[in-house]
Amino acid sequence: MKAPRFAYARPATLEGALALLAAHGEEARVLAGGQSLVAMLNLRVAAPRVLVDINRVPGLGEVALGESCVRIGALARHAELERSELVARHLPLLARAVRHIAHPAIRNRGTFGGSCALADPAAELPACALALGAKLVLRGARGERRVAAGEFFRGLYETALEAGELLVAAEFPLPGPASASAFGELARRHGDYALVGLAAYAQRDGPALRDVRLAFFGVADRPVLAARAAAVLEGRRVDEATLARAVAALDLEPRGDLHASAATRRRLAGVLLERVVKELAQ
Repeated sequence: MKAPRFAYARPATLEGALALLAAHGEEARVLAGGQSLVAMLNLRVAAPRVLVDINRVPGLGEVALGESCVRIGALARHAELERSELVARHLPLLARAVRHIAHPAIRNRGTFGGSCALADPAAELPACALALGAKLVLRGARGERRVAAGEFFRGLYETALEAGELLVAAEFPLPGPASASAFGELARRHGDYALVGLAAYAQRDGPALRDVRLAFFGVADRPVLAARAAAVLEGRRVDEATLARAVAALDLEPRGDLHASAATRRRLAGVLLERVVKELAQ
């Protein structure tokens, strides 16, 4: 199947891109890496009247270290994050998660901002943003605003982006010296969408964990924090008994589909929690 007819624009400035989005509103779609959008166009799942290609807009692909955060530009490619020493040093959770995204050819073109703006519930990067407490930076005609990851992802392919706005970056708080992170996902084959995934972050306090954040993906219409399970782990030594109580406290309600039943996903979520939290506590 071929894509429907659409107009194509390739602005050279951020102002030009925002002007096009403001003029066309919901009839425009942004093209960054295109690894999801092009397939959606060809399947006619998406049928925009105007495609706004932002790849020539300068400054949107930078990964920079600030005083209190790491700022990742929307056009940063997955492969660039995978190779970045800065990301590996300060955001090891992100560095690990990126390796699970599809395959090298996809990672060479796919972008951080594209993944977050699409808000696929089985995607790795939105869950990492939630686990690490990132803020998404949105720019529109009325200026710039920051939205916490927990408020940005609102549902199946639904975000806090308003018509005419562009996701330009994400800001990840710098982790403390006692921070720890771990990542895991279960899929039929490496590179497939995760049946269940978990991005975890905590502060180590001797043998115990504090400020635990367990961001599951692939189990709901958006990445979700398992708050009750995290509360069981809070301030406690990670042992088999504590892990069993945390698994029992998982308050996830996944839906079944062609790939896995709801019961299978609940079971896999418990398996992942045990694996990932053990790694978190090492």
